[in-house]
Amino acid sequence: MRQEKILVVDDEKDIVELLQYNLEKEGYKITAASSGEECLEKIKTDLPDLILLDLMLPKIDGLEVSKILKNNPQTSNIPIIMLTAKGAETDIVLGLELGADDYITKPFKVRELLARVKAVLRRRKNNIPLYLNLKEKGVIQFKDLVIDSNKYQATLKGQPLNLTSLEFKLLKFLASNPGKVFTREQLLNQVWGEDSFIVDRAIDVHIRRLRQKLLTASDYIITIRGVGYRFKEFEEV
Repeated sequence: MRQEKILVVDDEKDIVELLQYNLEKEGYKITAASSGEECLEKIKTDLPDLILLDLMLPKIDGLEVSKILKNNPQTSNIPIIMLTAKGAETDIVLGLELGADDYITKPFKVRELLARVKAVLRRRKNNIPLYLNLKEKGVIQFKDLVIDSNKYQATLKGQPLNLTSLEFKLLKFLASNPGKVFTREQLLNQVWGEDSFIVDRAIDVHIRRLRQKLLTASDYIITIRGVGYRFKEFEEV
């Protein structure tokens, strides 16, 4: 079985050692870089399956590294989990908009980080949400919630949910990407379209209405304070 490779990019030696020890225990092959420049150089010769990228790096910071990688066709599909100082909401939002797949705030719990790593790698490997049960093409099931694109209908415990077209599209998009955090602007672009005149805070109103209609499944949509929203992962149910 192929050993998955993770590149850890952080200029704090203690954090690199902590991550390397725990990730290697899980069976991953780990390489490390202490700067943005070193990260970009290493990727030229050895493409990783995932990058754990600190935002506060000397010279070329993590946001710039992420931008460079996502703009390069050879590296654009490599998932990135950002490591960021707690409360750096602006950086988190910007990082997600640049294409990062998830983020972890420092200080972090090792078990949570390992769970996030596994989830992101599963999504990459299968190119579909493994922890959702795709019963057939166009149908997503998450526990007692079924989203049927063929019928353009969502049901909860077998009962149809009275969703508007926008609410259905919003639910379907989030449920198709469990665990991945989306900013309000990203949701606007994906669901309403880039030419929409709706303000991003109106997303909160639509999410609130959607949750009301989801009833017992309302907690499947999780608010990431100051950033946006994500759909629950199977392991969290």
